[in-house]
Amino acid sequence: MTITNFKHFCNIKTKLSILLLCFFTLFSFAQDSKTKSEFWNNVEFGGGLGLNFGDGYFSTTVSPNALYRFSPYIATGVGLNFSYSSQKNIFKSTVLGASVIGLFNPYELVQISTEFEQLHVSRNFNENFVSNADDDYWYPALFLGLGYSSNNVTIGIRYDVLYNEDKSIYSEAWMPFVRFYF
Repeated sequence: MTITNFKHFCNIKTKLSILLLCFFTLFSFAQDSKTKSEFWNNVEFGGGLGLNFGDGYFSTTVSPNALYRFSPYIATGVGLNFSYSSQKNIFKSTVLGASVIGLFNPYELVQISTEFEQLHVSRNFNENFVSNADDDYWYPALFLGLGYSSNNVTIGIRYDVLYNEDKSIYSEAWMPFVRFYF
């Protein structure tokens, strides 16, 4: 990572941290005690965990997120993403990022979602396997999704309208999802 890229990464990281701090500070301290408890009654937490390994391959993913439910029909939230993968003697990959999601339930069992995800991808390949193929870049993704909701779980499919086959960390633009909040 060059000094310019490092400064750019730190600058974006600082802005995102300040934005999240302001968001939670605004809603936690600017309310009286009755309203504060009402605010937290509308907050839902969720996310995902992943672990995959075998024959020299290892991958892990952690993606916590939080939603604020404005009504039974509308919710919005933020999330963080971290992923690490490696294949012995071939490559190592680290992905860090954040996302903003909007959910709309026009009917109790149907959920429409939009999610913008900004990821920093760092891929390092073994020189003996691939020469000059190391990557260090930012990748945006904009997902439009449709799902079936039952209580706090939604199962559906989403599509990345900004999908780029060469840069995306996902193998396809269409992908299934399971979303849960508690």
